[in-house]
Amino acid sequence: MTASWGLYPSITTTPTYFSSESELKAQLAAAPHAIPRGLGRSYGDSSLGEAMLCTTRYNRFLAFDTQNGHLTCESGVSLAEMLDVIVPAGWFLPVTPGTKFVTLGGAIASDIHGKNHHIDGAFSNFVTQFNLMTANGQVLTCSRTENAELFWATLGGMGLTGVILQATLQLKKIETAYIRQRTLKVPNLAAMMDALETLAKVTYTVAWIDCLSRGDALGRGLIYAGEHATREELPPQLQATPLTLPAKSKINIPLFFPKFALNTLSVKAFNALYYGKVRAKDSTAIISYEPFFYPLDAVLNWNRIYGRTGFLQYQFVLPPETSKAGLTDILTRITEHGAASFLAVLKLFGPGTDQFLSFPKAGYTLALDFPIRDGIFEFLEVLDARVAHYGGRIYLTKDARMKRETLSLGYENLSTFATLRAQIDPTHHFESLQSQRLGL
Repeated sequence: MTASWGLYPSITTTPTYFSSESELKAQLAAAPHAIPRGLGRSYGDSSLGEAMLCTTRYNRFLAFDTQNGHLTCESGVSLAEMLDVIVPAGWFLPVTPGTKFVTLGGAIASDIHGKNHHIDGAFSNFVTQFNLMTANGQVLTCSRTENAELFWATLGGMGLTGVILQATLQLKKIETAYIRQRTLKVPNLAAMMDALETLAKVTYTVAWIDCLSRGDALGRGLIYAGEHATREELPPQLQATPLTLPAKSKINIPLFFPKFALNTLSVKAFNALYYGKVRAKDSTAIISYEPFFYPLDAVLNWNRIYGRTGFLQYQFVLPPETSKAGLTDILTRITEHGAASFLAVLKLFGPGTDQFLSFPKAGYTLALDFPIRDGIFEFLEVLDARVAHYGGRIYLTKDARMKRETLSLGYENLSTFATLRAQIDPTHHFESLQSQRLGL
């Protein structure tokens, strides 16, 4: 069985792999419908389909300009592999999600965002060009000036425009592999949003929310704000090798947790401990980039915590003018329902690209994990209606169950995307379970 990170849905189709353009072209010709797939770290069904063209063996580094920070790779190279090469040379990813186990092609197809969207925008801001194999086997170079419409449709296009072969990325210069982190403990949602807006000039900000707290404590949580540390800011023992991190062991979840392990009481206890472990209202520390950007990557197979039935990740964005009322409404409904999510992450977005299917737009985005239980699908449809009411949209990379009408309410450029797709792929050769479900 094959599934993505949320373990729902699962299908019996086995991915095929290619290591050359000729192999990919042959696989495309042999499959009536297919979808590209990287490391499978999207949460739902966007990389599941009748045939899955896995890019992970198409993973060579092609060029690295260490003076100007231009990196060109094949699409199957992971962000983890990139970091191993670029950080020792004094460069960092310009935008990164909460896991480094994502391929370059997947990052483009999802137009990923990170803790710095309010400052730097999404991944698309730093992709200078890529090569794309379309449904007929033709390879096109796409950039802001060449095949520009296809360039923007592919960024956030969920693999529906073709298979990304290679791409060039503009990196960010750093002095060290460490982050100067500030941690703020806030008592409720209003204080959380005020603090995030006060910190709007800090490069990286993210907040964890206790989504089961109620009353005056609704939306309480912890804010983590960070900047890349300079060499002078490091402790003396680290200044000699500022771009090298010590090796660290990882925790593995070897078995699926039983279904009863995650419930309202256990999640409430976890949230209370996580919030309570931070004593000071405001503290600072120098930490390596890994726990700041990728805390869950230190726990291998952490998705097994949700049991064999899996979980749904639900991420939405609301515009600035409705964010406070909308988040208050939605968090209140979650606490009243008792939906058990111990991973609730809030970020501030800056302006989006306003292109095709790219998810980010100005406002606040909240991501939550829900174990699959009786009634959860019906409850998320209630949240869908509230997100639409407040003018928001749902992230396709995290989605496994949204309905077509919800999608059309959130994405204003659907018809433009459909028109372009009809031109380059009239038979919908590139098709996923998600695109079938949503009529993309």
